[in-house]
Amino acid sequence: MNLKFKDGYYCDVRCEKRYVSNVQYTGNNLTECKETVIDKAFIRIYDGKLWYYCSTDSRDDIQAEMDRLYACAGKPDADIENNVTVKKFEINKAEHILYAKEKVSDVPLDKKRDFIEKRKKYAETDEYLKLATVSYNDRYSLYEFVSSLGADIVYDVQYASLRLNLSLAYGRESFDDTLVKNADSFEKLKLGKDELNSFMKDADDFLLSAKSVQSGKYPVVLSPAVAGVFAHESFGHKSEADFMLGDETMKKEWALGKRVASDILSIYDDGGIFGTGYVPYDDEGTKSKRTYLIKDGILSGRLHSVSTAADLGEEPTGNARAVSCDYEPIVRMTSTIIEGKGSDSFDDLISRIKYGYYIKSFKHGSGGSTFTIAPSLAYRIENGKITCPVKIAVISGNLFETLEKIDGVTCKDDVFVAGGNCGKGEQFPLKVAMGGAYLSISEMDIQ
Repeated sequence: MNLKFKDGYYCDVRCEKRYVSNVQYTGNNLTECKETVIDKAFIRIYDGKLWYYCSTDSRDDIQAEMDRLYACAGKPDADIENNVTVKKFEINKAEHILYAKEKVSDVPLDKKRDFIEKRKKYAETDEYLKLATVSYNDRYSLYEFVSSLGADIVYDVQYASLRLNLSLAYGRESFDDTLVKNADSFEKLKLGKDELNSFMKDADDFLLSAKSVQSGKYPVVLSPAVAGVFAHESFGHKSEADFMLGDETMKKEWALGKRVASDILSIYDDGGIFGTGYVPYDDEGTKSKRTYLIKDGILSGRLHSVSTAADLGEEPTGNARAVSCDYEPIVRMTSTIIEGKGSDSFDDLISRIKYGYYIKSFKHGSGGSTFTIAPSLAYRIENGKITCPVKIAVISGNLFETLEKIDGVTCKDDVFVAGGNCGKGEQFPLKVAMGGAYLSISEMDIQ
C-alpha cells in the first residue's frame, strides 16, 4: 500500500480480503449453499491522547479516510514515537503466506456439498435419528498491515470446519449431540465411517441407557476438549488484561507471581498453533508468541494489546484481535491450552476415583469467578472403572477453589486442540481454539 502518513501521529491500516463459504443440510433440505467475498480496511490514528477509527470497503478510499481522521484528531505531537503506548508497537516486516496452493476458495462449492451430503446420508442410518443437521464452512483471509512506524506485513489464515448434529429420540427420551471437525484445508478435513460409527454408537447408548445423577460434590475427570473449554471460560477470559484496567481489586487478586494451583498445572495461549486459533500476527502487527498464564501453578502472565501493555507496564503478547475490519482490535484469546505434564495416563486418573464422573464432551460453557460447563456425554466412575452414561445438567465451581483442586494432568501425548467460537462485547464469532490433556479435579459441583 502506497500511503502518505502525517507527522506527529501514529497510524496503522489493516486490510483483509476474506472468502467464506457455507453449506448446510437440515434433514433433506439444503438450507444454505453460498460463497461470499469481503474486502475491507480498518484505519486507526492516535494523537497521543485519543484513538480515531474508521472502516471502508474501498481500498481506493483509504488515503481519503486517513486524511479525514487526521482532520478530526488533536494537535500533532512531535514526540509521538516516544509516547509510552506507541513505543510498544512492533515494527515487523514479513510476508507469511502458507495456503496459496491449497486455498479453500479454489475448491468447488459442489465438492463441499457432496462432502457433507455423504456424511449426512451415513448418519441417517441410525435407527433412533429424528433429524440430522450437517454444515460445512470455511474461510480464507489474506491480511495486509502497515503502520506509520514502518510495519509492513502480509499473511494468510485459513480453516475448514464440519459440524454434525444428531437429534435422537426413543419413547419419551431424547438426546442431541454434536460432532465438530476442523482442519486448515479442505483436503485435511476428515470424517470417516469408523469415527462416525463411534460417535453414533455413543449417542445411541446415551439415549437408551443414561441414568440420572444425584446433585452434590464429586471428583471428575475432564476430556481434553472439556479441559480446554474449562481453561478458556474459567481462566482465559480472566487473563485478558483489559478486564483489569481501572480495577485495583482485580489487579491484586491477579498479581503475577501468585500461586493459584498445584505445580502440575500450566496453561498457555499461543497464536502460532495451527488451527482455528492460528494468527501469526495480531491485528496490531504484533508477532504471535506463547504466553504462559499459569506456569507450574504460578500466575505467570496475561494477554495484552499494545494499549493494555502500556497501561500495566508489561509487553504486548499478540492478542489484539478484531472479528473483522468493521471493528477495532481488543484483547482476545487465540489457542488456549492446558499443558500435558508428567507420566499419568487417562486410565491412571480414572483408577484413582472411587465414585465420580467422567465428562467426555460438552454443549457450552460460561466463565467468570464462578464458571459452569453443560456436559453432553458424561459417565459414572465407580471403583476406578467407567460404568454407565449419566445425565448431568451442569458442572460448576469457584475458579480459584477449583484450580487448587486439580490433582492430575496426563502427559503431553494426550494434548488435543479443538476449534471454537468466542464472543466478547459485540464482537462474535471470533475463531479461537482450546484444548489440553485429560484433567482430574478432586471436587466439583454436579447438578
